[in-house]
Amino acid sequence: MNELKEERQRLIIQWVNTEKRVSVAKLATTFSVTPETIRRDLTELEEQERLTRVHGGAVLYTKLEEEQIFLRKLDMNRAEKEQIALVATSRIKDGDTIAIDVGTTTVHIADFIQNVQNLTVVTNSLAAADRFNQAIEEKRMTGKVIMLGGLTNPAQSSVSGAMTLEWLNHMHVDQAFISCGGIVADTIYDYDLEESLVSAKMMAISKKNILLADSSKIGVPSYFSFGQASHFDEVISDQSCPKEWQEWYTQWTITKRSRVEC
Repeated sequence: MNELKEERQRLIIQWVNTEKRVSVAKLATTFSVTPETIRRDLTELEEQERLTRVHGGAVLYTKLEEEQIFLRKLDMNRAEKEQIALVATSRIKDGDTIAIDVGTTTVHIADFIQNVQNLTVVTNSLAAADRFNQAIEEKRMTGKVIMLGGLTNPAQSSVSGAMTLEWLNHMHVDQAFISCGGIVADTIYDYDLEESLVSAKMMAISKKNILLADSSKIGVPSYFSFGQASHFDEVISDQSCPKEWQEWYTQWTITKRSRVEC
């Protein structure tokens, strides 16, 4: 098996050097393997500095002098965030319209989408929009992605501002998946005022709100409070609900365990 992988990776590098860019879908078809196998190959080759991964494929290796803030945050508590996103994905049903805000946990939801039909995704996260489009391309879901208008923030891979809020004023969604910078007692915080306003608006237009928070957010306040415990139907976390908070949270789901009622 290792010999097959080594030969496949050698040919991938050869292809990148010749074509300058390769796609996951085309590589998977060429080598008769799954897209997930190709993505693992590309990750390994990028770690070896033999190519650079881009959305949907890879290009010639380019050394990045400064990593984006969003990408640095994406790697913090990654395993925990992925587990939370995996549980969140199980809440999504065929025909849903969902809102996804900017966050390094919510962005992983698209990675775990499988066999979901006619899903409409509304988001202000450029990274999430890319990943949901990839899910459509790989036929893990059908539907559409609505990228909200607004002022871009390259460091956070997001858009926000008055235009974003105005677009949301005309929408209604079934579920909103919301990230946060911290939770203290019954108050939910985030770091960025503009993005917090977008998250709050998504909650206001949604029938059901689900908060995704890894353990690093529990008991930690940040710059701006944008919601209360009563605004959320469920919290999904890798840490249990603190006993002193139990009066505020009616449904707190712990990853890798059964649901816990606070």
